[in-house]
Amino acid sequence: MKVTGSNIHAALPDAPLTALLARLRRRQPAMLRLLAELVRCESPSDDKAAVDRCGTLLARAWRRRGARVELLRQKRHGDHLRAQMWLGPGRAQGQVLVLGHLDTVYSLGTLARMPFRVAAGRAYGPGAFDMKGGLVLALFAAEALQAARAAPRSRFVFLWTSDEETGSETSRGFIEREAARSDAVLVLEPAFGADGRLKTSRKGVGEFELTIHGRAAHAGLNPQKGVNAIHELALQIERIRALNHPRRGTTVNVDLVSGGTRVNVIPERATARVDLRAVTRAQARALERDFRALRPVLPGARLELRGGFDRPPLERTPAVAGLFRHAQRLACEMGWKLGEAAAGGGSDGNFTAALGVPTLDGLGAVGDGAHSPAEHVLVRALPERAALLAALLATL
Repeated sequence: MKVTGSNIHAALPDAPLTALLARLRRRQPAMLRLLAELVRCESPSDDKAAVDRCGTLLARAWRRRGARVELLRQKRHGDHLRAQMWLGPGRAQGQVLVLGHLDTVYSLGTLARMPFRVAAGRAYGPGAFDMKGGLVLALFAAEALQAARAAPRSRFVFLWTSDEETGSETSRGFIEREAARSDAVLVLEPAFGADGRLKTSRKGVGEFELTIHGRAAHAGLNPQKGVNAIHELALQIERIRALNHPRRGTTVNVDLVSGGTRVNVIPERATARVDLRAVTRAQARALERDFRALRPVLPGARLELRGGFDRPPLERTPAVAGLFRHAQRLACEMGWKLGEAAAGGGSDGNFTAALGVPTLDGLGAVGDGAHSPAEHVLVRALPERAALLAALLATL
């Protein structure tokens, strides 16, 4: 993907990037009002009705801007929202996919103790940073391009999903299908750090559930007839701990254990759930092989293993690096420096990058405190982030 300065000015003939930014700075109060409306529309992942209310609110806002909106209906989870927009003359020469999610990690009613508020230039509230701020940026970026009479080469598809925070079970297929017909993917997950760095790599994320099957016996009368599943699990956990290679970026953590029934019974069953992270697909495959190679230590014990990596890594390929450099040039033209970072957590961008589609993550709001009572967005950064997104959409 090669975008030159002449391409930029051809896409935005009536508005240099500095004018685009100035227009969006004037729209900052409206951006803040929409953010407040979205945050106050609570949307926990596990409440379909609540997520659908948020989707309906957003669908109305996109229709007002002339987008073609489609609700991708789901039975148990909230509906996904797809908005398509074409601003250029003639026929689109390609497609740019913009990804985000409607759902948050906060239970219904959190707003009562964590209300939306603005203080010292920060907008607080459940989901403000992760990632309703990003949803606001997309709407105002599209609106600014319309006002600037932009002539992009690509149509835009905005896909807002309802289950990202719980693993993207129902949305992954939609994401991958849209990505397969896209030239680039822009992900509106929050920026990295107070300086708003973009995420050019993310670790792959996986989970294993290891169950130990032993044999029950009386702990006092005949313990020798039993096989202690908890003892076997302890031995396996020590083996699992040895699979950590933090310098390479590979981490393995046993985060949840259970087992046993009573204090005087040799436990016949014990379970551990293990979080896995890897920087590359090769590392992920190696970790999966290591887990499947585990064997019992105690005579009579049996291991049962389920799981694996469900989000592949977002690797910093040459295509990803090229997309980032283009974003850097756009930011420089608007007067600020843009950095990059690697993130330990996964996003829906992991799926699209694994398909080989150039993916740029962390294009959302600047702030801090995701998934906590301190979650907030820096209000002054909203116009800058919207302008960067608009410039990318116009020129890809």
